[in-house]
Amino acid sequence: MTSRSAGRGTAKGPRPVFECDVCGHQPAKWVGRCPECGEWGSVVETTPTAATATAGRTVAPRTPLEPALPIAQVSAAPARARATGVAELDRVLGGGLVPGGVVLLAGEPGVGKSTLLLEVAQQWAASGHGRALVVSGEESASQVRLRAERINALHEQLYLAAETDLAAVLGHLDAVKPTLLVLDSVQTVTAPGTDGVPGGVTQVRAVTAALVSVAKERGIATVLVGHVTKDGQVAGPRVLEHLVDVVLQFEGDKHSSLRMVRGLKNRFGAADEVGCFEMHEAGITSLPDPSGLFLTRYAEAVPGTCVTVAMEGRRPLVTEVQALIGAPVAGSPRRTVSGLDGARLAMVLAVLQRRNRKLTLHDREVFAATVGGIRVTEPAADLALALAVGSGGLNLALPPDLVAIGEVGLTGEVRRVGAVPRRLAEAARLGFRLALVPPGCGPAATGGTPSGMTVLEVPTVTAALHAAAKASVADDDDDVFQAGPGSGTA
Repeated sequence: MTSRSAGRGTAKGPRPVFECDVCGHQPAKWVGRCPECGEWGSVVETTPTAATATAGRTVAPRTPLEPALPIAQVSAAPARARATGVAELDRVLGGGLVPGGVVLLAGEPGVGKSTLLLEVAQQWAASGHGRALVVSGEESASQVRLRAERINALHEQLYLAAETDLAAVLGHLDAVKPTLLVLDSVQTVTAPGTDGVPGGVTQVRAVTAALVSVAKERGIATVLVGHVTKDGQVAGPRVLEHLVDVVLQFEGDKHSSLRMVRGLKNRFGAADEVGCFEMHEAGITSLPDPSGLFLTRYAEAVPGTCVTVAMEGRRPLVTEVQALIGAPVAGSPRRTVSGLDGARLAMVLAVLQRRNRKLTLHDREVFAATVGGIRVTEPAADLALALAVGSGGLNLALPPDLVAIGEVGLTGEVRRVGAVPRRLAEAARLGFRLALVPPGCGPAATGGTPSGMTVLEVPTVTAALHAAAKASVADDDDDVFQAGPGSGTA
């Protein structure tokens, strides 16, 4: 009976394995919708690999190629970063690309990933770091050559190939012997002998694992371009982000020239840095001082505007918030935002309506936006949004050198936020002379204020409105913002 059972098991062969092409989840049976990521039609049947079949067997020990050493005797020189020549990218990477390090750059189609990396490869070759190899799986070599002419990225040490086969890519590495490899993109390359369609979970995992192994073995700095899903997440299995050393997100609106590279993971530096770039016809350039893109300089003070300092990672960016208050309408008025959080706007409007008798907002349309295409969702912009709405609702122009930083609570209090000294220093550098901050963030708590700047602590949003009114051009009307019941001010 035992022999017959064994025979039947051999005849049937190994059980099929079902795997989601999007997230890599393996359900027990085929389903139309993946229970992990919710995608329809993404579960496919795959053949178990030999590694899976032998996973439970005992692995015999062997002599390691290199013995373990005391940590003090391990040299750190091979892991020193080399500058790419693109300052903003080096800022995010923590100094540059590390030999043997693998970087995954993900972003939406058309945002400028290929243009940026072509510029990086040209700068790398021109800096004397060695040869740079760009392998394109989405465009022909002639198409990439035309882009290189447009952005002036031609160099004798910059090599170009168009391949979609992993074996051919490894052959180019043997022939060129580069110190930098740019693969655009990892979803277009297929690994021979591996099941799955190009861009599927199995293929992406196999290609990435092979390139990571080669990069570590030969000390090649490698940059892989990755696709993103409709939700903006890195496409492919989550193990892809674990295999690489650095994960970068390339963000930007196609209708704006601003581009941002945000660090999501970095084994060689800080993971919360942000680099700013400007896209134009001649290519892409670094923006070491991007705050000017998010400000509007007026000849005269204009109602409905206020400036705040937003933190993108560890980088302060001075940003202008604008608000337009429409005429009273019947029914439900619109609340429209651009670059801001709609839920926070609704909360700020409710607080202003409750804490100030002169502001009537429940029946009026409100439009709020940031300048320059930047998106600000942190609570530190609440106070500037409240001042912009109050300024627009009462037609009162705030001082052009005023900056407001703070979170607004439901009871009208102004709460503390992080990195206030860094925000104030950036505002003072750009010429702002008056700052409204939460209690506990003034000179006594931060160890002084920047030269030429006056910092006022405002405990409530009503106090902030009064302070802004006193500093505005309407000094003769000190009671322009009248406190409502429960405002917390005298």
